[in-house]
Amino acid sequence: MLKDKVVVITGGTRGIGYEIARKFAQNGSKLGIIASRMSEQAIKNVDELQKMGTEVRLYICDIKDSEQVETEAKRILDDFGNIDILINNAGITRDNLLPSLGIAEIDEVIDVNLKGTIYVTRAFIKNFVRQRHGNIINISSVVGMMGNKGQTNYAASKAGIIGFSKSVAKEYGRKNIRCNAIAPGYIATEMTGALTGDMVENIKQSLPLGMLGEPSDVANLALFLADDCSKYITGEVIKVDGGMYV
Repeated sequence: MLKDKVVVITGGTRGIGYEIARKFAQNGSKLGIIASRMSEQAIKNVDELQKMGTEVRLYICDIKDSEQVETEAKRILDDFGNIDILINNAGITRDNLLPSLGIAEIDEVIDVNLKGTIYVTRAFIKNFVRQRHGNIINISSVVGMMGNKGQTNYAASKAGIIGFSKSVAKEYGRKNIRCNAIAPGYIATEMTGALTGDMVENIKQSLPLGMLGEPSDVANLALFLADDCSKYITGEVIKVDGGMYV
């Protein structure tokens, strides 16, 4: 049911976002990938997606900048004609204990993770209303539900995404627009790759399933939420965390 659907993914050239893009490409969706900057890795990964035989376009946009977001959203709509599914995945961390967090570290995390999600959704919502259908999937975090030491800025931004998602679901449900959030736990990506072996082992020991998740675990849930088989689900926050927050 996702063949030829137009899917826009922020942060879709690496980590969880790239795996989400791969899953949708495998299902025949057309992809608009938003990255914060042009890089060899971004070009390579988009090229790999294009080899799957579907239409894939790369857009460079600083989602912290509302004017850039509006400009690129218009370009995407001009290129594809419409979009069906928006996945707000882009996110960053700047971890430290609260007294040691600089103002720039607080602002950047909130600006990218929360305000970026709001700006991008805002830029496409009129299109969803006009066509009377749309599906928004926001990537939050289990940390936004339970908090975490050294991540007050990140946890606040991800908790904000949860409140935002529920509000959008209520605001636009009657327009046939759904909005849900995914809350990953520890997923094996570049972010967790910075952890030491002992730290990873301690994390595994604390999880009921005893292992880190894979990006595909998040991507598979995104596929489910994007498909009509989840058509009666909106305003939900679904954890993919190995039982971290039971």
